[in-house]
Amino acid sequence: MKITYLLGVGAMALSLAACTTNPITGRSSLQLANNSEILTMSSQEYRNTLSKSKIVTGTADAKRVVTVGSRIKNAAERYYQSIGRSADLANYNWEFNLIQSNELNAWAMPGGKVAVYTGILPVTKDDNGLAVVLGHEVSHALAGHGNERISQGMVAQYGGAILGGTITNAQWASVFQRVYPIGSQVALLKYGRNQESEADKMGLYLMSMAGYDPRAAIPFWSRMGSASSGGNRQPQFLSTHPNPETRISDIQRDLPKALEYYKAAGGKI
Repeated sequence: MKITYLLGVGAMALSLAACTTNPITGRSSLQLANNSEILTMSSQEYRNTLSKSKIVTGTADAKRVVTVGSRIKNAAERYYQSIGRSADLANYNWEFNLIQSNELNAWAMPGGKVAVYTGILPVTKDDNGLAVVLGHEVSHALAGHGNERISQGMVAQYGGAILGGTITNAQWASVFQRVYPIGSQVALLKYGRNQESEADKMGLYLMSMAGYDPRAAIPFWSRMGSASSGGNRQPQFLSTHPNPETRISDIQRDLPKALEYYKAAGGKI
């Protein structure tokens, strides 16, 4: 009982010392890992993954992915600058790549490393639908969900050793590899439900700030849900996401504020 109590106090102190608040959603998360090291590992793993994938370049779809992604990240940078949080993004080096694959999937790694699979493009239908996907993935990167997952893994595995500062770089790297599997397996990475819900909300706001119509979100997620009905295999993109009813309810709740951002960006209501 005494040990449990002490570990509980230690975990509380640890979370208070390393708690980060998202400036867009207000959600707090545990961010223990050194961002510089995470970004270095992320960049290396992203390059490794791309080297094992068929990258689509020069096509209209590849250009769309870069254009839509860039508009969303630019909107995010403007917002962070407006609230005095530009330093949060100082070491981000954004990349948006299209990978040839029938999978209905997209993913992001720390530091702004984003990939979209060609298989999901028909479901997006247009730039607004693509902005739903990219807003979601950009939000995973901006919200530090990778750092949070790694931090959760470190606490679960090493507990009090983190308080003593005895964790080695190799141990951090080991947890990173579990969160972000090697090569093509990175497509199987999973965030928690809270992180997915936050990425939905944040992504909805960011796409709106970038001038994309947030009303495209509900039909897009409905189409994604249909892709896993009727005996079809669930898209990897949805494997840890909220159920469709919860997701649509949450989007409906957040849509009025998103429309305010959209209108401010010049969108027509």
